[in-house]
This record gives sequence, structure tokens and C-alpha cells, in this order.
Amino acid sequence: MWKRLIIAVGALLLVSGCAQSPESEAEAQTNAEFVDESHPDDPFEGFNRAMWAVNYDYLDPYVARPVSLAYVNYVPNWTRTGIANFLSNLEEPASMVNSLIMLDGEAALTHFNRFFINTIFGLGGIIDLASNANVPKISDHQFGDAMGYYDIGQGPYFMMPVYGPVTLREGAGDVVDGLYPPLVWLTFPQSVLKWLFEGMESRAELVQQEAC
Repeated sequence: MWKRLIIAVGALLLVSGCAQSPESEAEAQTNAEFVDESHPDDPFEGFNRAMWAVNYDYLDPYVARPVSLAYVNYVPNWTRTGIANFLSNLEEPASMVNSLIMLDGEAALTHFNRFFINTIFGLGGIIDLASNANVPKISDHQFGDAMGYYDIGQGPYFMMPVYGPVTLREGAGDVVDGLYPPLVWLTFPQSVLKWLFEGMESRAELVQQEAC
């Protein structure tokens, strides 16, 4: 559901681009001539380039990066771990079903066992008792992965505000994953919070790579 919010923001940015000054209109025409040479595999190249510039020049350095670093630096590790465990546990049932679709029974059983153990005995998933019970965390299996298993292509990609690039297959897969319990029971604000917490952790992990 959170991607609807991002798409809505992207739409607002597109609409705002319609109210341009004469100078910006001239620049836009110059850019349009450049976009005419877009690659056939990137039919939304004009929008993607513009959104990439917005993300790189404004949204990431002034919003995503500082907020993520503040979260990591000032929230206790045990609190962040509990939040991450809880959010990860919510996705285990979707990974179980998607593993079955991909004919991977062993992975499906692992996802089921982890969800059962952590939900019942780990305070709803806040404590990862499954790992201590020799049921380690494995890679999530999303519906987009299941589509790829059956040779469905990625399709074109879209550069979303803050989030970054999303392929058509990935976006469609996320929509389907959101229909699995317990993710489907999340309200819109809860879904946004889930995305924010996961995004802050992921963005903070990239800071070390920036120094390389």
C-alpha cells in the first residue's frame, strides 16, 4: 500500500512540472530532444532521469540519509533489532507461499517454522528464537521472485521518490505479497511505518559503502 503513496508523490511532481517559467520551458524542450533518443527498454527514461536527479540531489542527502543516520545512531541497538525482527516475521508467511509456488518445499517449511516459533514464543516475532532453535533466517521469497522462476520478465522500471528504481515485476509482486496475511491486515499508516523502518536500516547500511 505504501507504494501508492510514493506513486502519488511522483504524480504531484509531474503535475508541478507543468507550471514552468519560459526559461524552464526552453530547458524542458532541450531535455525533450535528448529524451527522444531514449532506449527502447526504458520507455519512461524522461521521468526516470528527472526523478533520479530529484532523489540524488535533494531527497536522499536532505531527507533519507540524515533521518536514517539519526535512527541508527540514537535508537538503542536492542530496540532496532526487535523492530527489525518483528517486521521480518510479518513476511515469513508470504515467503512460505511464494516458496511453494516456486516448488521449494524445504524453504517453505523453514519459513513456516520460523513464523510459528517466533510468533508463539518470541513475543510476536520481536525475539528471534527460531535462529536459536537451529531454524536460521533464509532469504525472503517474494512473488516477484516466483514470477521470475516461471520466466516472466522484469519489464520496464520506474524511478520512485526516495525508494529508487522499481521494476514492473517487482512492483506487481509487492502488491501480491501485500495480500497475504498478516501483511494484508496492516492499515495504511502501519504499512508506511513498516516501509520507513526497513528503509532507514537499508539506507544506513549504504553509508559505509559511500566512504569506499
